Amino acid sequence: MKPFNVFPYGSNFNFMRMRWVSLTVAALIMFVAIGAMVVKGFDFALDFTGGTSAELSFSKPVSVDQVRERLTAAGYEGAQVQTLGTGNSLLIRLQSKPGVSQHDTSRTVDEVVRIASSAENPAKVMSSGYVGPQVGKELALNGIYAVLFVVVGFLVYISARFEWKFAIAATITTMHDVVVVAGWFAITGHEFDLTVLAGVLSVMGFSINDTIVVFDRVRENFRGMRASPEEVLNKSINQTLSRTVITSFVAFLTVLALYLYGGDSLKGMAESMMIGIIIGTLSSIFVACPLLTMSFMKVTKQDLMPKAKDEAALARRP
Repeated sequence: MKPFNVFPYGSNFNFMRMRWVSLTVAALIMFVAIGAMVVKGFDFALDFTGGTSAELSFSKPVSVDQVRERLTAAGYEGAQVQTLGTGNSLLIRLQSKPGVSQHDTSRTVDEVVRIASSAENPAKVMSSGYVGPQVGKELALNGIYAVLFVVVGFLVYISARFEWKFAIAATITTMHDVVVVAGWFAITGHEFDLTVLAGVLSVMGFSINDTIVVFDRVRENFRGMRASPEEVLNKSINQTLSRTVITSFVAFLTVLALYLYGGDSLKGMAESMMIGIIIGTLSSIFVACPLLTMSFMKVTKQDLMPKAKDEAALARRP
């Protein structure tokens, strides 16, 4: 596997030497993200705020981008347009213009039909209705439940598979990545919809997978090396460094293609995953292992060794 190494085989970058710096920078970034979410908030999409929904049918295939551009030019910023089944049907969701009641769907739908139609390809309303903000609140609440469910699952699995110190470190690292990604959308003001939420949950999976790979090597090295915990952690990061970078780079290319060619409806999810892949890669190197050297989470050889019947038997282990 040496030809596939991005970094020289046997490289020994001293990541642990800069652990205080890396943890401080990671904490600052996270606090900035939290501050942006509290002070500035999110630009929630219709999935969370509610609005008018209309399903239109056309006699010929219609361009989603053209319809979206027409709606934006007419004052319907952030309108969501997607195809249904064949290219002859569209689902359009948007908020009413200022001064028009949200519940006055007929007026909004009539204007949407006029905007989306053309002389050669008129639109016909198949169904329409109003999606209230209560549905958006339920979706937001379900999203929070999903994040909590994943976090608890991580804690239980990693505690059983490794050790509770690893579980806490991995969970803190993962939540750091999620907060930074969410903070990015608060800072930039980019629209936050259900696809972005799906991307954030995907980031959690990617981040924990990357971290567990490093932790697995840490466990192996603790059992086979005669060295201090800092040296073992440093060696483990270096041994998995090429794998981490290659995996992240390939995943980033895939999501970048989705961002460039997947259309506006998938841009938010792709953007959240791109930011998450970058942050998750850096955190698995500069945050996860350094946390295992701090305070009550400091890991030792005794934490990872099979339980011996007496101290003498434990001392004889490598």
